[in-house]
Amino acid sequence: MKAKQYFEDALRAALTRMDLSWPEKLLIEPPRDRKFGDYSANAAMLLAGPAKQKPRDLAEAIAAELRAGDASGQFERVEVAGPGFLNVTFAPGFWRTILSDVCAAGAAYGESDLGHGQRVQVEYVSANPTGPLHIGHGRGAALGDSLARLLVKTGHEVSCEYYINDAGRQMRILGDSVWLRLRQLAGQNVPDLNDFYRGDYIKDIAARVHTQYPDIFNLPESQAIDICFREAVDEILAGIKTDLADFRVRHDVWFSEKSLVDAGRDGAPSKVDEAFADLSSRGLAYEEDGAFWFKTTEFGDDKNRVLRKSSGELTYFASDIAYHHDKFKRGFDRVIDIWGADHHGYVARMQGAVSALGRAGALQVILVQLVSLLKDGEQVAMSTRAGKFETLADVVAYVGADAARFLFLSRKSDSPLEFDLELVRKKSMDNPVYYVQYAHARVHSMLAKAREAGITPAAPGAECLEHLNTPEDLELCRLMERFPDVVAAAAEALAPHTVSHCLSELAAALHKYYTQHHVLSAGAEVASARLLLLRCVATVLAAGLDLLGVSAPERMDQVSAEPEQTVS
Repeated sequence: MKAKQYFEDALRAALTRMDLSWPEKLLIEPPRDRKFGDYSANAAMLLAGPAKQKPRDLAEAIAAELRAGDASGQFERVEVAGPGFLNVTFAPGFWRTILSDVCAAGAAYGESDLGHGQRVQVEYVSANPTGPLHIGHGRGAALGDSLARLLVKTGHEVSCEYYINDAGRQMRILGDSVWLRLRQLAGQNVPDLNDFYRGDYIKDIAARVHTQYPDIFNLPESQAIDICFREAVDEILAGIKTDLADFRVRHDVWFSEKSLVDAGRDGAPSKVDEAFADLSSRGLAYEEDGAFWFKTTEFGDDKNRVLRKSSGELTYFASDIAYHHDKFKRGFDRVIDIWGADHHGYVARMQGAVSALGRAGALQVILVQLVSLLKDGEQVAMSTRAGKFETLADVVAYVGADAARFLFLSRKSDSPLEFDLELVRKKSMDNPVYYVQYAHARVHSMLAKAREAGITPAAPGAECLEHLNTPEDLELCRLMERFPDVVAAAAEALAPHTVSHCLSELAAALHKYYTQHHVLSAGAEVASARLLLLRCVATVLAAGLDLLGVSAPERMDQVSAEPEQTVS
């Protein structure tokens, strides 16, 4: 039984026995100061008026009823504080039961059926295949992948998708850029364009095209540019897939933008045409001056928007509407898009379009703020078009996927993030990912030493677990007990950074424990009890790190300096 749920059930039963109703705005939460107990409720202050009693007097009466109803002795103390807060402190035996829960669940600890099998699509990264991924893409990749893990952990059916922008103006610029470099490589005196991709990777692609297509200059220019475009997209996209795989990020579907405008089999309408027909059938689109318009003003926009220009060219908005129309046709109950912060002004318009398609509220958009990359105290400039950017692959090679992912997920996605390359390379307790991973490895080191000494962890429910009665023992149990709630809340709020915070707090408690308590030398029964406690901590740390896509090493072989430990 979860502590919060137990308190809520006990309080509900007490109020029922007192003929008091359950307050609508009742809050049950941990008090800011631990000295006031494990959980606090404001029930008496909400009920005092209707009951025509003073809040504190009513709180005392409810507290007495809670004590009387606690036949199993799960509460160590039930107290009244301040104007009438009900504060409960659970008995040590209650907290020790969490060890059985962790042992029984193992790596599955924290799983729930919160999602009830709801079908969710998460679309993330979706960078134009015009150059390698940079660290800004990396933050969105880590976020999307971790969200998918959280949603699966909480009982959702999840599909991860990458939208390949292989049509439109940026793609034409890419083809023109490779063609330009190819002509220069062949000795033609062609000046650079004002608007093109300048990175060295464009020169490398041009050189390969020159080798692979020796007769390309004999072809019509439009055909030659098409070849340059196709080869560039294929090579860049292959590199993107490799970079994401190295970053432990997966996608189930790679969706081509071009497929939206291609006609279906046997001349069937394209996906764009299907979306336009859907809007028209709802009276939300019309033709005017040779263009096709969407009545976005009906959904809060300041003016109606063109979807297909009089020239026949589609707008970006048209492609996005068709894409989301197709998502819902595939049967998703909910769609989550992860976009860069520069798309902030586009969110309401896209949600209006989804509402127009009959799926109001089914699209959630998460905005990811920029990442400032620091190296030697200096900010590294990034610009894909100019070829001045630090690629995700370079960053992962320099600091490792674990460090990069943990740092990306250490703050809320809509907050700016400074990525200090040197900090996350350090093998010290100042490095946030090292701090958590080392806690996990420390436990396994202790377990290995215990095996050598012939000491085994206690079984869940063993009598010797009564030795786990210090504040530090119980704090570790409390933090582990709250882990499933953290996972559920992170999935509901789409906020994996709360998991990283939870792990950091648990790691801090573990490191503190090591400095204050003997383990192997504490006597046979105490040692066995504490080994079980520590093994459970390692299980929870590993489960949490997995949700972040970060490894949980059992050994830190490259440790440069052992953090101070006063006792073993």
